[in-house]
Order: sequence, then structure tokens, then C-alpha cells
Amino acid sequence: MTERFEEAEFVDPPRISSGVAGLDTILDGGLDENRLYLYEGRPGTGKTTIALQFLLEGVRQGERVLYITLSETERELQLVASRHGWSLKGLEVFELVPPETTLDPDRELTVFHPAEMELNETTKLILDRVSELNPKRVVIDSLSELRLLAHSPLRYRRQVLALKHFFTSRQCTVILLDDLSSQQNDLQLHSISHGVVLLEQVAIDFGAERRRMRVVKMRGIKFRGGYHDFTIEKGGLHIFPRLIAAEHHQSFDDEFTSSGNKEIDDMLGGGLERGTNALFLGAAGVGKSSLALTYALAAANRGEHAVIYAFDEGRGTLQARARNLGFDLQTHLDSGLIRLQQIDPAELSPGEFTANVQKSVEVDGARVVVIDSLNGYMNAMPDERFLVLQMHELLTYLGQRGVLTILVLAQHGLVGPLEAPLDLSYLSDSVIMLRYFEVQGTVRRAISVVKKRSGRHEHSVREFRLSDNGIKLGPPTLEFTGVLAGSPYFSAAPVTSSADGNDGAR
Repeated sequence: MTERFEEAEFVDPPRISSGVAGLDTILDGGLDENRLYLYEGRPGTGKTTIALQFLLEGVRQGERVLYITLSETERELQLVASRHGWSLKGLEVFELVPPETTLDPDRELTVFHPAEMELNETTKLILDRVSELNPKRVVIDSLSELRLLAHSPLRYRRQVLALKHFFTSRQCTVILLDDLSSQQNDLQLHSISHGVVLLEQVAIDFGAERRRMRVVKMRGIKFRGGYHDFTIEKGGLHIFPRLIAAEHHQSFDDEFTSSGNKEIDDMLGGGLERGTNALFLGAAGVGKSSLALTYALAAANRGEHAVIYAFDEGRGTLQARARNLGFDLQTHLDSGLIRLQQIDPAELSPGEFTANVQKSVEVDGARVVVIDSLNGYMNAMPDERFLVLQMHELLTYLGQRGVLTILVLAQHGLVGPLEAPLDLSYLSDSVIMLRYFEVQGTVRRAISVVKKRSGRHEHSVREFRLSDNGIKLGPPTLEFTGVLAGSPYFSAAPVTSSADGNDGAR
């Protein structure tokens, strides 16, 4: 007896899909079948849509499914389905609300108004319909109507318990929907339910609303905690599970990634290593995006995939910059080796952006990822603290996949003392600083590697310029002090012009 009991404990019962791939991932495989679950959220959070996806998955599996509605008519459900490109064929809808048109005599025995009936009668109608159809999946929409009919919390809890005990005796998985219309959170429902999923809609000061979900409880199932962003698009809910970098470790060759410019690679002690990230820091227009672009083009020239996420600039601006620098960007865009995606931070949630990066790496095979810039990405985040936490997880993930990540961050101001809107230097493996400085009425540019965790690098400050043949570096600015501070002063004899066309500082 004891041995048989111990063996039974190790048998993991089969799971069923929730109908949403992202939720199945969060639940590490899906829902336990023949259990009762609660989906709760305010009106407009997507409860009806995710419930229909659950039932339509059952239809695809050849199961009998039943949608019991106390709040919406079948016509309203059909409208929701049609706008998602779905057909309700094979899905049984049992209405307990008045139809929008005149009653059909053939349906007079199956259409009721809950306000005209006692709670016991409503419950009996539900149980009779389930017994008649014997479905494998059931959705009851929604519990707020049952709560109104009960008139007291005690009676309401008894009826919900009666429903649970009824379904326990049947081979049936049930989803209860609740619109949180009660004054307080109904924790009694949480204790009754096998699992609870909370859907939320958050309004921000500007841009589209943000939607997120959280698994509050799931008995016997290891799930991914915390909030997960999701969107409602044609085709249903798209949930983006919160990224956990520790789940994505992969071995890769530890080698240098060239920028395609020998002078820059030499400054970096041979280049930037795979699996690391580099922060390009400087004032607006100093050349950070141009430098980042060289790494994407060098990857494409090696036959590797690269992706550029442009938060601040349009596709046309980037292509024009590439032409002015003599870069053949269009050929690589046409071949697909470089993907340029313009991001609107007012419309894209952080979770969706992270999922997009994961897809680029795991599906498209991107080896270089450029985020230009973090200033634009900050606008997608509700709080700077969350940006740092999510960026830490994203950079760790990309590092474990052997991806070189280039982060562009613009500092406030153009010349003189500059200040970054946030400090990500401690997260960065390498920090390359680009600065403007003025000499005898001429604005010039300087570059320096101020940090590189993974190895040696040049400590000098070099002048550079953007030409029609790419980025050209001059000799170290030995005759000047204070270049990176934006206020250089002459400290040695002037040097002559360099052979590559860079004027020596005077």
C-alpha cells in the first residue's frame, strides 16, 4: 500500500492547453484538467476573449465545450469571435440573458433572465445543461450575476461550492469569469478555485493602455510569478511571459566581434567579445548611432544576422546616415541579414519588446543587437527602477546566448559638463564615451574606452571624424587635457595634420 502510494505521488497528471501559448509557458505546460479556475479582471481586460480561446482549443482537440453566459448574448459573442477571425462552430452557447431580438418560440425553454429567477433555479438550469451536454470544457460568464442573485455572501459561497462539487464529479475543466464588481476582493473564490489568473488594464499618461496579467494562485503547478504584459490583437490574447535569463543559458565560442574598423578594434584590445554588451555614451549627434551601425554592418559582412531597434530615428534617417558614411546598408536590409525595426515607445510595452528581442535571437539567429537608444526605451517604462531591472535581465539573457549587445544612451547637453538620464554603466561590460570639444572656434569629436571588463584596452583619448569612408580615428590628443570634460586646455606643443586627413589639435 505504501509503495503504491509513493509511486502515485510521482505520476504527473496530463496537462491541457489554456488556448494561449504564453499562458501555457507561464504555467510550465498548461492547466491541470478536471479542475475549476477563476479568471478575474475589470471590464475590458480581455476575460471573454481568453475564455473563448480556452474553449476553441477544446474544439480543435475534438472536445465538447460549453459557454454559459449570464452577461452577454450569443450574438455579442459571435461578434467578438468574428473580429478575431474565429468561428464558433462546434462551441455550444447557453444563454441566460434575453436575446436582442424577439424571442424565437423554439428557444423559449432555453432563454432566461437571471433577474427574474431565484439563484437556485439559475444554478439548476446550469447543472441540467451541463448534464445534458456532458462537455469537457465549460466557461461560466460571469459570477457577478450570481453574486447579485445571492443577496448575501454566505448564500453566494454555498452556490459556488455547489457548482464546484458538481463539476468535481464530472470529467470537466471549468473557467469562472469574475469582473470584480464586488466592493472587496472575493478571497473566498480564491480559496475555492484550483487556480486564479488576474487580468489588468493600466492607463498611462500618454499612449495606448497597457495590459498585464498575473497568476495569483495555481495549486500543485510551478508557475512563473510576477506580472506579464499582454496585448489583445486579431487572433486573441498575446501574452509575453516575463523573461528569466537563467533559463536560457547556451554555450558559445568566446571570440572577438569586430567593428569592421581596425582602428576601433585596436582601441578595444582586439574588439568586443561575444556575450558582452557595450554602452555608447555621449551627447546628441556626436556619432554614437554611426558607431553602433558599424557593428551591425560588420556582422552582416561576416554573414551573421543583426537587428537594430530604433526608438528615436526613422528608417529613412538611418539609411541616409549610412549612405553619407559610405555604408551599403540597403543591400543587407534586402538580404535580411540586418533587420531594422522602428519602435514607438508610446505603443509598445516593455514585455512585448523583450519578446521581440527573444524572437530575433532564437528564431532569426541574431548575433548583434543594437538598441538605439535607451532614452527612447525609457519612455516605455513606468519607472526608472523597472528599466534597470528589466535591462539587467535582458542583458544577462543576451550574454548567455552569446549575443553582442550595443546600447546607445544620449547624455543631456552638447558641450561642457554632461549628465546621463540614468546610470547603466555598472551593467555594461564596456563603456565607450564620445564627446564634443572645441579648439580655436572649431567643434571636434573625441572617443575613449573608459571601461572594458573582459580585457585590456587603450586608455588614450582620440579625436575622430565621420567621413564618406566611415569613421576615421586620429592620434591620441596628447597635447590637450580635459577633453572628456568638454573643456580642454592646451598643455603641449601643437602637432601637425595627420596623414589620414584628421587635423591635429592646435
